[in-house]
Amino acid sequence: MPRMLRMLRALLVPTLARILTLGFTGTVPAPSPEALAAGENFRIHPGPVTQTEPVIVRHPLNDSILFVAANTIDLSSGFISEGIYMSPDGGPTWSGSDTCNGAPIQFHRGDPGVAIDRNGVFILTRLGFSPGLYSHFSTDAGVTWSAQKQIASNDQDRADLATDGDPSSPYFGTTYAAWVRFSPPYPVLVSATTDGGSTWSVPVQVNNPTQRCQGADIEVGPGGAVSICWAGVISTSPFTEDFVGFARSTDGGAVWTVTENAFDINGIAGTFPQKANIRVNGLPRLAIDNSGWTTGGRIYIVTTEKNLLPAGSDPDIILRFSSDSGATWSAGIRVNRDMPNNGKIQYFPALHTDDWGGVDILYYSDEPTTSDSAAIFLALSIDGGISWEAGEIGDHRFLPQPIGGLGAGYQGDNITLTSSGDMLWPVWTDNSSGIYQIWTSP
Repeated sequence: MPRMLRMLRALLVPTLARILTLGFTGTVPAPSPEALAAGENFRIHPGPVTQTEPVIVRHPLNDSILFVAANTIDLSSGFISEGIYMSPDGGPTWSGSDTCNGAPIQFHRGDPGVAIDRNGVFILTRLGFSPGLYSHFSTDAGVTWSAQKQIASNDQDRADLATDGDPSSPYFGTTYAAWVRFSPPYPVLVSATTDGGSTWSVPVQVNNPTQRCQGADIEVGPGGAVSICWAGVISTSPFTEDFVGFARSTDGGAVWTVTENAFDINGIAGTFPQKANIRVNGLPRLAIDNSGWTTGGRIYIVTTEKNLLPAGSDPDIILRFSSDSGATWSAGIRVNRDMPNNGKIQYFPALHTDDWGGVDILYYSDEPTTSDSAAIFLALSIDGGISWEAGEIGDHRFLPQPIGGLGAGYQGDNITLTSSGDMLWPVWTDNSSGIYQIWTSP
């Protein structure tokens, strides 16, 4: 049966078990079971190379064009690059390569950030073996890439990218990169490009923290307002996430309003002994509702926490939102629907707001399986993050294992999620094929 027919069949004929699992119990009318049912799981670029830490973005003016990048590692040779994968039809079909061909190829070191600007230019940032943050751009949907452009020198963290896709914004088409500099005081920095990655502005230091920052995440909201969040972490290993910082700019990133401690958290940085000591984090993820519905402009931040209500004694997915541009934040909302303090583990949430104001969170969970295993879950809220339904969308589970030679406990540090039309495209990695590869399920 062709893949598209299998996907349609999976969407239109969900099993009774899945319907019961995802039956809505919130305070607003339920989406239909078909809307919540997962389609066929498939790898977007099967091959012999290890793929981790996927990131996904869609074209701001054409949601049929999707772009995924990931760390790619040839464990036999030690060669590290960035996988480049593109869908021209909103997700059913993919093409690409496990190696970004932007020169100099041998100096790539992974940790990609991705964007597509208003002109359809694909933009990629990455780290390099000569320390610094670098970028490439592609004008042919990821087939060929420019030579590297240096954005910042010395040791930097992975950058997150966001493009201003609002035609009414005075900064329409600007692409921003945000990251943490690995030298005291470990601040958040931002740079921008208005010409598709050909040139970048001199990095601007957003904050002057008293505790080191980690995991900057950036999004652009209505009217071109730019928001960034990050974790303030404790000063000793494993650098547990202590609070979430937040900054906002309404003038294209020139001036920032900064709140170093927007709200307290208690993250999960460290390892999971139950899962072969894989490395995990509780870094915040940010999304903004650009739908134009009643929740339009609402800012959402998701974290993984424990031992701080509403999180229990086990890692839980916790959401907070702001309806006043980040001035104040809601109390925490526990997203996963299993009983608290039951020994079940959730981790690595990815956050997305869709075109109808729905809030969507992808995460790993061992709720339906044993503590040494993991499944992939999707949670959905259609009332602005107040109430949630969550269910397993994977058709297989896996045994998390560290990837040898890539640092203690490394399994990757994130997964990702977007939408195209009325379809969600969650993207994660697991080792069910024998090595870590990128999977999706429409």
